[in-house]
Amino acid sequence: MSVGKLPKLLPIEIGYRIDPALPIIPLAMQVNQAGCAAPHVHPRGQFIYASSGVMRVVCGRDVWVVPPSQAVWVPPEIEHEVYFPGEVSLRNLFIAPSVSADLPKVCTIVKVSPLLRELILKAVLVGDNYVPESPGYRLMMVILDELRQAEPTELHLPMGRDERLLRVLEALLKNPGAPRELDELASIAGASPRTLSRLFVRETGLTFGAWRKRLLLQEAIDRLGKGQNVTCVAFDLGYQSLSAFIEMFRQSLGASPGQYLRQNHN
Repeated sequence: MSVGKLPKLLPIEIGYRIDPALPIIPLAMQVNQAGCAAPHVHPRGQFIYASSGVMRVVCGRDVWVVPPSQAVWVPPEIEHEVYFPGEVSLRNLFIAPSVSADLPKVCTIVKVSPLLRELILKAVLVGDNYVPESPGYRLMMVILDELRQAEPTELHLPMGRDERLLRVLEALLKNPGAPRELDELASIAGASPRTLSRLFVRETGLTFGAWRKRLLLQEAIDRLGKGQNVTCVAFDLGYQSLSAFIEMFRQSLGASPGQYLRQNHN
């Protein structure tokens, strides 16, 4: 579905709430096929995390697809938009400017560690029902420490704005493991294979092959992180053998799937 046709959501009022006693205001939402009514800014920074589902985040000229293994940090007063082409369990942390000075100054895609994920899920249960020095307040302080240490990821998926390219990207995202060639995808785009190839580079900064490889890596990391079997993931994503999948993983990330998960879940 084109994001322009999605039902519109108004900006969340919590983002404009100034209260020094609440360094973080968490908010859980269930969203299905919706998007921002317009680009907007608010005085609180926003840590946007989908515990399930995929969202599309726009910050200035950057457009990203963000899966549950990642989140996006939007600093205070930075214009942004968020879209939810499918069903998403959204977990927001609205962070006061008084405690966000040492967080990134630009929109940043970061890895969500297992610890950070559990802290976020705990925080939304607390909501804004806490006072300074209470257990809820101390939880928010621990979250801030984890956010300061969160690692930016180079595996984020850049999107684009050209409708021809977006039709292709949506098809790839719906079924990452399908064996799609550029000639076949060109018919979805309504453009020649050469034009589509150029659109990939111009709009995303990646070739078609590099973009699809990053999609498969991102999908693999997400599935493996949920405990799915390595062999099943490899074949579901279109690899003809487990060894080919492991070699792709090793070349891209410098570790086998098992090694990568151990390094990133410690």
